[in-house]
Amino acid sequence: MTVRTAPSASGAAPRAADPAPVVRFERVTKNYGDVRAVDGLDLTLHPGETVALLGPNGAGKSSTLDLLLGLRHPDSGRVEVFGTTPRQAIARGRVGAMLQSGALMEEVTVRELVGLACDLHPQGHPVDRVLERAGITEIADRKVDKLSGGQEQRVRFAFATAGASDLILLDEPTTGMDVSARQTFWGAMRAQAAEGRTILFATHYLEEADAIADRVIVLHRGRVLADGSSAEIKAMAGARRISFTLDTPADETALRGLPALGGIEISGRTVRIRSTDADATVHAVYALGLYPRGLEVAGLGLEQAFLTLTDAATRKEATR
Repeated sequence: MTVRTAPSASGAAPRAADPAPVVRFERVTKNYGDVRAVDGLDLTLHPGETVALLGPNGAGKSSTLDLLLGLRHPDSGRVEVFGTTPRQAIARGRVGAMLQSGALMEEVTVRELVGLACDLHPQGHPVDRVLERAGITEIADRKVDKLSGGQEQRVRFAFATAGASDLILLDEPTTGMDVSARQTFWGAMRAQAAEGRTILFATHYLEEADAIADRVIVLHRGRVLADGSSAEIKAMAGARRISFTLDTPADETALRGLPALGGIEISGRTVRIRSTDADATVHAVYALGLYPRGLEVAGLGLEQAFLTLTDAATRKEATR
């Protein structure tokens, strides 16, 4: 599947044809003992893209980010960032990162810590500008070890944007943030994308991926399962969402035997179904002698499409 060149959800301009890639993975593998976390991964990121990296637990997201940052080395294959090794790109200030792991320095204020990041960056921004963009000016004089989880996340974001990096990596960036902080955060990231930076973020909040990313990559067992726009990922799932209520409690055994079933949730008299053939599924519901009320058939959201694709991949592997 090719990535389209229409204007992105982030507002960034379409990328030019065939620019030099920002990131390139070529047949990359990474093992931890008997576990293969990354399995022959091929992946290319281009300038100006805002990319969401999705996948169930164990899909290889964290390992992929570690390889991209030079924190781990591949067992085979090649990882390039701006045509060099990850560590060379980071040393030149071209990469900013916001990771979940790693404690923040204690016994210093937020301003002192962020100021250190700005001073160390080869193209550091003024500390007040970074504090304002991260929404932490009001807590600039507070000790880092006195922050809430959401405030710590915003400090990590300040680290990632302390200088004029061309690639920003974000690992579950809004974990612990309240709704207002999340909105402020993504507003800041849209501004970064509008300046032409490439943004790669891993998240479990699929509604954020749907709203923010102009490209979505789904990993499964260390490989790319799907790659395209949010709309393309939904179309790849090839499924529809069916919902209705029944006059009497549902016969779960009968409903779970419906054709083209991609998934089903039954709560009392309310039934929600993912189906790869909505016409066949609805016909079979009536054939059971049931009379669904408030029947709705709609396209899948990104979350439902993600579940459909990963569930199908898991079932396919189980039959091998």
